[in-house]
Amino acid sequence: MLAIGDSPKPVIAKVTGAAVAAGCQLVASCDLAYADRGARFAVSGIDLGLFCSTPSVALSRKVGAAAAAEMLFTGRFIDAHEAAAIGLLNRVADGDRLEAVVGEVAGAIAEKPPQALALGKAFFRQQLEMPRTGAYELASRRMAENLAFPCAKAGIDAFLSRRAVRATTGN
Repeated sequence: MLAIGDSPKPVIAKVTGAAVAAGCQLVASCDLAYADRGARFAVSGIDLGLFCSTPSVALSRKVGAAAAAEMLFTGRFIDAHEAAAIGLLNRVADGDRLEAVVGEVAGAIAEKPPQALALGKAFFRQQLEMPRTGAYELASRRMAENLAFPCAKAGIDAFLSRRAVRATTGN
């Protein structure tokens, strides 16, 4: 689970069945998650007398304390739409559409500069654990670091060139 967060690339979960206990933890650990409308989610170890301690770490960070506590203490299964409503999923799609949705998201991410994605993912995860003031301080440092990347310079130059063309052509 830690390797998902440590990976410089965004990790996407695609769920088509039941994600229970460590499966639910895996979904919560991923950067993005999409599911078929028939998917179900639970951390139901409590039904066997086992509290899902390790799944609770990722789940509580993804969906918040109240939603995670209800799932952990009751063992109740939730459907894909409820999982999306509490923030466990980004989107729900019908089975035949799920593959296309995940492909579109993965394709959009694949077109982005890897160095900027790696910085952004590491920053995003780190700042979630920080007080707001520290998060903004870190954001300023990462933004300055990011501005030095060749991909950022090229992107800014391209943007400014387009603006200059629009200004001279009126478009």
